[in-house]
Amino acid sequence: MKTHITVIGGGLAGLTAAIACAETGVPVRLYEAHHTLGGRGRAKAAPYVAHDGPHVFYADGPHYTWLKTRGFIGDLGWPSVTDAARIGFRVDGRLRRLPPLAMLRAQPHPRLVAPVDRSFRDWASERWGADTADQVANAISVTTYDADTGRLSAAFVWDLFQRVFGVRIPSIRWVYGGWQRVIDRMETRATELGIGIETGARVDQLPTDGPVVVATNLPAARKLLGDDSLTWTSGHCALLDIAVTTAKSDRNVVFDLDEGGFHESYTMQDDTIAPSGESLFQLQMPIRTGESNADAHTRLQDFADLVVPGRHDRTKFTRTATAKGRTGAIDLPGQTWRDRPAIDRGDNIYLAGDMVAAPGMRGEISINSAVHAAREAVAAVQSPIRV
Repeated sequence: MKTHITVIGGGLAGLTAAIACAETGVPVRLYEAHHTLGGRGRAKAAPYVAHDGPHVFYADGPHYTWLKTRGFIGDLGWPSVTDAARIGFRVDGRLRRLPPLAMLRAQPHPRLVAPVDRSFRDWASERWGADTADQVANAISVTTYDADTGRLSAAFVWDLFQRVFGVRIPSIRWVYGGWQRVIDRMETRATELGIGIETGARVDQLPTDGPVVVATNLPAARKLLGDDSLTWTSGHCALLDIAVTTAKSDRNVVFDLDEGGFHESYTMQDDTIAPSGESLFQLQMPIRTGESNADAHTRLQDFADLVVPGRHDRTKFTRTATAKGRTGAIDLPGQTWRDRPAIDRGDNIYLAGDMVAAPGMRGEISINSAVHAAREAVAAVQSPIRV
């Protein structure tokens, strides 16, 4: 077979697309602009294995099945009774063990269908009141990185709320060692399949010798393809990683129902990602429209003071970051994932990533879109004459 498939981008989407193509026997070449693969799936090297945002999987979709059946997931951490006992909620500036009763009443409605064309705030306020609508929206900001999740499509927000807070058995999973181990396993598999990988190789022009999967972020894809329509709404968030000496009072998870912040311990599920006797946390705070990054980080530091008491005397490691336009697709009223930039761009060019037309949230969109793009690219190789 002379025709090969080119994959541009070596993050989660690019690796997925390359592997899915190569598994069919089609030759694949992958180009990554950075000197290492993984994109936002990369992690800081030990002793503090910190990530660019939350690094958990939800075991309730095709993305997870695709990874697991290929052995990319590995050992897993699961939610436990102890974890549940260490969950907290910030409400009216104070920490509490349970969310408000009105929010609890909103949870057990898995069959309730929310409208696509209304904002979540408007729809939920009619059912449970404005305060509860905002609290539910803020609880889900961890999945949107957005400071005003209530303005998004009611269907989009309600689906996320049910996945995280619904009455089903929790599907959240932690990978021991973090996503970097997933990336490492995928790179090993790519090498075994004979995929030609070039790192430090930025592609400025589209190849013309076979199908191409563009698995970059959307701004880079827009520039490469010269297509100004490749835009979508994404979040804007301040991030804080901190490691502290472990204390019994440390919480596993805190949902900030006041401002949409989030706190999570990763060492409670995986003690390999920080030195013995230390806890590694990640906190986030969505940045408001018109707010400076500095002000958002100040609010995040205040949140950290509340959820990690005495942290300044216990801190062993800290890292701050800001994530903008690289936090996955979010849908405004009247939009669903089908309205996002299409995977098939015509002329045997396919798009993959976390802001294109595929279901899921954040990295799930990358995997699902990449598998779809790979299927289309392979079909183009096997049937080069397309009507």
